Amino acid sequence: MPHYVAIVEDTGPEKAVGIWFPDLPGCFSAGDDIDEALRNAQDALALYADSRAKEGRALPAPRTVSALKNDPGVVADLREHTIALIALPAATEHAAE
Repeated sequence: MPHYVAIVEDTGPEKAVGIWFPDLPGCFSAGDDIDEALRNAQDALALYADSRAKEGRALPAPRTVSALKNDPGVVADLREHTIALIALPAATEHAAE
């Protein structure tokens, strides 16, 4: 089961917690707290995979945290925010390369 690295942006109790995936442009999620945002993240990942599959496009292979640390476009976010690994739901695994 592939897991995608998610960046968890928690900017305080007055704002929603946002989650986005460096390997999946346009795939994001949110919640009133971190737990809700993480639950919603797996749903967002499944919807993203289904959308790409309908377009005839596979998901890119997930990069490791080590690989992302070498990406200058992501390294600052890895330092400043929490990260989580979100599993691609089994029903959508066929959508990954």
